[in-house]
Amino acid sequence: MNDKATGGPSVETIPEGDSRTRLVCPDCGYIEYSNPKVVVGAVCLWADRVLLCRRAIEPRLGHWTIPAGFMELDETTAEGAVREVWEEARARVTVQGLVGIYEIPRISQVQMIYLAAMVGPECAPGEESLEAALVPWSDIPWDDLAFPSVAWALRQVRDGGGALAHAAVGRPHCAPWPAEAVEVSTDR
Repeated sequence: MNDKATGGPSVETIPEGDSRTRLVCPDCGYIEYSNPKVVVGAVCLWADRVLLCRRAIEPRLGHWTIPAGFMELDETTAEGAVREVWEEARARVTVQGLVGIYEIPRISQVQMIYLAAMVGPECAPGEESLEAALVPWSDIPWDDLAFPSVAWALRQVRDGGGALAHAAVGRPHCAPWPAEAVEVSTDR
């Protein structure tokens, strides 16, 4: 590489062998690929209660959620879910299986939500939480949940959909829940 600073990926073009417009560096040919973010989280259970956190950050500051966040490099999705539970609720869990995969193309996210058993009832708010609490199913603040995917995951587990990988039905912007089925073509 020369000493002269380059502009980096700054030209929008369709690279050879590709079918989408990408940002390309005119100096070195580097192609910037933008890909969806993977969110990992868990519906955590202790006895007849579920672990919820009240968000201390945007988006949806002050609303309730399950512990979840962006996956980090060099971790599995299950490891990421366990890490997020610790970071947001200071709880120790054992992952029991995948509840489902929730696709949100309008914000370029794929959410992988697990079922997890808490090792003990201990929990406390982490940096990104105002509160962490074990809540009876009958007291879940359904109208104050942060995201449609949280409501979907909680309903899946509550209704017996536990650790059996399920594809989410519908899109997160569809309400009221349950969302209507969406047909997806695999012809590409």
